[in-house]
Amino acid sequence: MARSFLRTSKRTSMEIGVDSFAAILPDPLTGRLPSAADRMADLLAEVETADRAGLDVFGIGEHHRAEFLDSAPAIILAAAAARTDRIRLTSAVTVLSAADPVRVFQEFATLDLISRGRAELVVGRGSFGEAFPLFGLDTGAYDELFAEKLELFLQLGDTPHPTWKGRFRPALSGQGVFPRPHQPRLPLWIGVGGTPQSFVRAGTLGLPLMIAIIGGDFARFRPLVDLYREAGMRAGHAAEKLVVGVHAMGFVAETDAAARDAFFPGWAHLTARVGRERGWSPPTRQQFDSMAGPEGAFLIGDPATVAAKMLRADEVLGGVSRITFQMSTASLETAAMKRSIELLGNAVAPIVRAAPGQGTRQD
Repeated sequence: MARSFLRTSKRTSMEIGVDSFAAILPDPLTGRLPSAADRMADLLAEVETADRAGLDVFGIGEHHRAEFLDSAPAIILAAAAARTDRIRLTSAVTVLSAADPVRVFQEFATLDLISRGRAELVVGRGSFGEAFPLFGLDTGAYDELFAEKLELFLQLGDTPHPTWKGRFRPALSGQGVFPRPHQPRLPLWIGVGGTPQSFVRAGTLGLPLMIAIIGGDFARFRPLVDLYREAGMRAGHAAEKLVVGVHAMGFVAETDAAARDAFFPGWAHLTARVGRERGWSPPTRQQFDSMAGPEGAFLIGDPATVAAKMLRADEVLGGVSRITFQMSTASLETAAMKRSIELLGNAVAPIVRAAPGQGTRQD
């Protein structure tokens, strides 16, 4: 069954937002970690700032690691919903493979009620593997788990009384799944990295695509985006329904140098930590500056620089409907993070929205 999860098929200006993993990082001056409670309070203040700055969306990731506080994104988003008025609230991403789709649906339907129709989800398989042993799941069934649970989640959007049977969850025989969301259907994006099969799956289902581009350059993803669009059209979905979004490292300051100097310490700290687990070479400032340069995928700089790179991504990927900035790897005090969000909403967004071909924004 073809499903449309889009609010409009008309070309509008690019949606702009922020994603956070609720990273808890050492103070760049003292080396001390903030308390988890203080970091959570700062995160909610960041969502409020994004709402006031007129950004379109704020996402909370899902990890099960000591350096991130986002293991329960729906709870954080619900707290944010009570403190905001218009910004859309999404996961970034929900690790659906390691979750019960019924429970995820209930959580986000509840969030949708609290926010009066501002909830969304990006679902994926997860770039870290901690959730699988934590919840007793076999990583050998990595792809099968996601495919089956996505199928069930989509059926939950169709009916409150699903009849369904699979391998990894007890069958459903018409039990009621409540509450139902405020929106007719919860908007759902498929989060992908660089696996071609994931792009094809999203296109075949006719679902919006959110690409995590955390290094390299945007252009190298164009063949995969084309693969997504081709799969969607072969499956009978209209071209305008095959929507592409980008999640990228990003930070805005008054100058390019200030933005790079602010973001680099946190990026290097987390990249080195993950790299030690995965056998990567230690990160260098030269690598970072290259990715923050004109051809790199880091959206880091002053408002003009960042806006130009966003428009370049839109061009080289054949049209991007949403870009979200992963800012939470910056080792910064709350005031600097809020300033970056304000610049994104008040200085970057007007440049992007006024660019030729961006259409008219629809709230």
